[in-house]
Amino acid sequence: MIGIKCVSGRGHGPLLQKNRPGHQALRKGRVSLPHHAYLITTTTLNRQRFFDEFNAGCAAARCFENDSVLGDSQMLAWVLMPDHAHWLIGLGNQDSLGIVVNRLKSSSSRLTNRILERRGTLWEPAYHDHALRAEEDLPAVARYIVANSLRAGLVKRIGDYPFWNAIWV
Repeated sequence: MIGIKCVSGRGHGPLLQKNRPGHQALRKGRVSLPHHAYLITTTTLNRQRFFDEFNAGCAAARCFENDSVLGDSQMLAWVLMPDHAHWLIGLGNQDSLGIVVNRLKSSSSRLTNRILERRGTLWEPAYHDHALRAEEDLPAVARYIVANSLRAGLVKRIGDYPFWNAIWV
């Protein structure tokens, strides 16, 4: 990925719901640096398995590589599991990490809710971010992300799982 850097210092931390103790303290380390790569993990509301439904998974996955959702950021790799998602995002110049994550969650919620004929929140408001450090290898992180379905025992081969992608494939 041309132009994406990894940070060499602190720049990650969980974002927890506002009603949980320590919320503000845990957010202190969060930074959003243009042209840096971030690994994001987000879970569905109460870990509900919305994406066991194939068409719901297809609807959400369409948003993960949509340029109008990503803006000038780039999705480097992603996997959608039944109750959570992992995204490896290379930020651009325009939008902060929070804005990009919000758009990903919002657009995937709208499409998924339409398929599932439901309304309301799909994703937990919190997400965990990890700013990749200079010594971390982006393709190795991408391999780790897409291998989630193997580690979870959902498939025996990565190619058998329908909800993932990486720019290196």
